[in-house]
Amino acid sequence: MTDLTTLLEVGGPLAALGGGTAYTRAKYPAVYWSAVGGPISTARLLSSYSSVMEACGLTVAPSRLRVLAVKATTRREVRPVPPRRGIIRPTSTGLRIRLRLAPGQEPADFAASAERLRHAWGVHAVYVTTIKPGVVELRLVGYDVLRRVRMPRKTASGFLKVSVALREDATPFVRDYRTVPHQLTLGATLSGKSMYLRHLITGLAPQAVALVGIDCKRGVELAPFAARLSALATDPDEAAELLPVLVKEMEDRYDLIKARQGIAPGTPDEEITSDIWGLPESERPTPVVLFVDEVAELFLTATRKDEERRDEMVTQLIRLAQLGRAAGIYLEVCGQRFGAELGKGATMLRAQLTGRVCHRVNDEASAKMALGDIAPEAVSAACAIAPELPGLAVAGDTSGGWSRIRTPYLSLGDAAEICRESAHLVPDLAALKPFRPEVPVRPVETPAPAALPHPVTD
Repeated sequence: MTDLTTLLEVGGPLAALGGGTAYTRAKYPAVYWSAVGGPISTARLLSSYSSVMEACGLTVAPSRLRVLAVKATTRREVRPVPPRRGIIRPTSTGLRIRLRLAPGQEPADFAASAERLRHAWGVHAVYVTTIKPGVVELRLVGYDVLRRVRMPRKTASGFLKVSVALREDATPFVRDYRTVPHQLTLGATLSGKSMYLRHLITGLAPQAVALVGIDCKRGVELAPFAARLSALATDPDEAAELLPVLVKEMEDRYDLIKARQGIAPGTPDEEITSDIWGLPESERPTPVVLFVDEVAELFLTATRKDEERRDEMVTQLIRLAQLGRAAGIYLEVCGQRFGAELGKGATMLRAQLTGRVCHRVNDEASAKMALGDIAPEAVSAACAIAPELPGLAVAGDTSGGWSRIRTPYLSLGDAAEICRESAHLVPDLAALKPFRPEVPVRPVETPAPAALPHPVTD
């Protein structure tokens, strides 16, 4: 009886501790990693580093000098040598460790063994990054950072740069318009495409940039940000009037570059290799970012007149995509579906959109249209996105690299308020004034009248 009482007295606190640990791991993985998971994984790495590297085939034969030293001092067997490792650096989401490659090794060897290293050290994932020739960094992620997105405190910031999502390796996904000028973003209904668009707009709102929108869903997606938009078209007819104005603005900027650099007026635009960033800041035009939501609506036609209008708009979009970067005009093309069956010019427009972001889509053809020319495995990753994970997407570019990302939640009201606070930054572009959306006046809340004191009676 005494032994049973003692067991209950000891087992009760242990069960409570185990239950609390499991609850923390499920609900607060960052806290669990910092308190429990991180120290355990660090101990595993330090104790098993040499044996794990040897099991993964990442060791090399020792140098002759090392062989002679071992034989002269001990009678131990001369074993293969693992790569030299640096200091283990803990982070809020995992560990970082730099390795110096041995002669004959390459980063691809470590990338191929990433899954083995993950299981050996008990972490969620292992990613390999090349720091410089001969040095790689292993980024160990302790838990699934995309399940509950928390953006890093320090993110890359700068002009025309927006930290819009979190990568699966716990680094921010930065949309840099100077590096990737045009992008195609696809996603089915409730896939998180609108959330991605909100982060882009709110990230650009405090910057000296002209934001232009084409939203053929009567403006339901972009109208809440009207206070910060320089122009907004809410149907194909308005878009057909707005696009020629943007093309004319692009041509005027080319003329400005020609005049500044002494280029002959008759030189074709395609032969101009410079851009507006070579102009003095006092003469540099304001960059323009064009958001096209539901791009398929611009391709759909019902009559012969609609076909002519469609061909003109598609031609103008292609011209902006081909020549707009040098003039400081960038495209963000969004839609639920994008394929060759949309009509003439669809594949040609896609070819000019360097960046690709594919959320959950309803068919494999859309994923192939977005990511098929980047990597086949990226298409499979996009098709495997579950409906229960809105905001999860596969991002890549034509360089062949891709990764999973997820956008944090941002309410429509908060995004609209950021745009209203930045309304004074709307640039003065005369060509876009006729398309400036009307901003509804917010009703003034009148305070409730103070309650009058009641007379005291017996």
